[in-house]
Amino acid sequence: MRTVTILFICMVTYFNGYAIIPQTVVRETIENLSQGNHMQAGMIEKGVGQIAKLWQEKDGDSEAFKAFCLENFIADPSEKETVFLKISQYMEGIYGNFNAMTLCLDWNVTINDGSEHVIDKRFAAYSPSSHLSEDFYNNKIAFIIALNFPELTLEEKEALGKDRKAWAYARLGDMFTQRIPSAVMQKQAQVSSDADIYIAAYNIYMGHLLNKKGKKIFPEDMIFLSHWNLRDEIKANYNKGNEGLDKQRIVYEVMKRIIAQDIPQEVINSGKYDWNPYTNTVFESGNKIQTTPESMTRYRKMLNNFNIMQEIDHYTGNTFIDRKFNNDMEVAVDEIIKLFDEFLTAPELKEVSKLISKRLGRKLEAYDIWYDGFKARSNLDETKLNEQTRTLYPHAEALEKDLPNILAKLGFSKERANYLAEKIAVDPARGSGHAWGAAMKGQKSRLRTRIPAGGLDYKGYNIAIHEFGHNVEQTISLYDVDYFMLNGVPNTAFTEALAFVFQKRDLDILGIKDDNPEKEVADILDKVWSMYEICGVSMLDISVWKWLYANPNATAEQLREAVISLSKEIWNRYYAPVFDVKDETVLAIYSHMIGYPLYLSAYAFGQIIEFQLEGYLQGRDFATEVDRIFSLGRLTPAQWMLEATGSSLSVTPLLQAVRNVFYPKRKAPSKNIL
Repeated sequence: MRTVTILFICMVTYFNGYAIIPQTVVRETIENLSQGNHMQAGMIEKGVGQIAKLWQEKDGDSEAFKAFCLENFIADPSEKETVFLKISQYMEGIYGNFNAMTLCLDWNVTINDGSEHVIDKRFAAYSPSSHLSEDFYNNKIAFIIALNFPELTLEEKEALGKDRKAWAYARLGDMFTQRIPSAVMQKQAQVSSDADIYIAAYNIYMGHLLNKKGKKIFPEDMIFLSHWNLRDEIKANYNKGNEGLDKQRIVYEVMKRIIAQDIPQEVINSGKYDWNPYTNTVFESGNKIQTTPESMTRYRKMLNNFNIMQEIDHYTGNTFIDRKFNNDMEVAVDEIIKLFDEFLTAPELKEVSKLISKRLGRKLEAYDIWYDGFKARSNLDETKLNEQTRTLYPHAEALEKDLPNILAKLGFSKERANYLAEKIAVDPARGSGHAWGAAMKGQKSRLRTRIPAGGLDYKGYNIAIHEFGHNVEQTISLYDVDYFMLNGVPNTAFTEALAFVFQKRDLDILGIKDDNPEKEVADILDKVWSMYEICGVSMLDISVWKWLYANPNATAEQLREAVISLSKEIWNRYYAPVFDVKDETVLAIYSHMIGYPLYLSAYAFGQIIEFQLEGYLQGRDFATEVDRIFSLGRLTPAQWMLEATGSSLSVTPLLQAVRNVFYPKRKAPSKNIL
């Protein structure tokens, strides 16, 4: 699941069509400052050039610009460090308090502790930090920071090596590189909140679904959130014979209806009617009724995301795709696509599919991208797992109280487990769950997972352990880094990596051991198949955004057709040769495409990182290494991996592992992507 962070000041390259400072003035200012500061000439040029691009007419004329630079440039290294530490302290206070405000405003639409009112949605859509950037330009703080701590290129950052202070300076330099009006920032927050609320309330009442024979086969009180719970129900039914197969096929029919948007509006988040997704007919008290399809709501939300990002593009000079990959992930989108394509076209995937088909005793169907049979839990009775987790965790308070014990089972000392756990709170989520990080010391990160009235079922527990991994990362990378400006990880893929590492150990935490001698091989096959699924979904997410930029005036209807067409195209390229089934749309079901655009690649990237982390952690003290690795902070991906594991980020180890399963004698050369 995603990890939620509050981004108060976006960190992207700025393009300002309203810049008014002539280049002659910029050059003269640089020359004046460089006199007597020759050793800093390069940084002076960067700083003056950066604020010249940000400076607007309302900030003053050319003489005011020049005077500002001469008065506010800090030449003395000792003074610069002092100022840096002061700025860090102020920023931590600002970020932390805005985070607290956002948590408060978002509470009633996120946490399942009472009924929702329309006023809750209004407050959740409000962004208290939307004026911060504008205010900092108006009072010149942004210019002081940009002048003395200018933005570095990716290459310049990676040349910093292990100079921690230089890295911290560089991350401060990422902050003021653009100038987006507060009204636009507020609008973006509203669009994001609206999408979140839509997704959080997209429940399917499973007990009211009818199979092909018109029978109900799910428990009456079962309610699933799309897409997370629907997907997990498919995973949960691989060891349940024909009944499980029937359930899987119904769930997939529901998914296809959601994607096509011909799902009846009446059955969304409602248990009033019975619904046969095969025939798309709805019944009330046994009588067929007229229905209204949801129509284009799903795709209108996607268009809203695109439209606000296009508006932001005007102030940044690049696209949302560029910002998400080049700036946020610090890996070019073309490099990501190349990486995913390399994996998706690996011939070994066909061998894995044959093994799965043999295990299932049937040909693969599209939803088998979520085949879960290699995991130890796939051979366990989920009913018993549910009983165990519900008994252990009847409510959020019980889970929160048990966090130190969970950490102890993972190898953390009692003292360290208590230190970390006391900084993490557990909340019952309306949605499937997420992790919300603290933004200053003294705050707690929040673990959110859906906890039904009967207690935390196994699906919710599995998600909770994943989110707990995020929370542990969030805590270590905030409290234990040496500079506040380095708090966090390089990008969301790295926090996903630790979340996956934790999630993998969910049964160990419950005291359920896997004594299967083929455990290592099964684990490799599971990772490969999981990676196969999420890479394709990520490719679709990227393709849809590329299509949107190529068709900026598209309607919701046109976007729907494009998403369906692209999903089939990607399926036919990467999955049809393996599944022997064409034109499937399953890749388009992920709710992230509406609620968290272009986030899906973080999962795929995270799984690559996780595999390398797991390989590194073997034979080492788990807790000690997790503490060390996640206190590295927000370096670039390449530098982080090098310091964390001693190797570069690469897809080769995962591919080589599966090759060794099927072709033990074949070797492949190392191939790094960064």
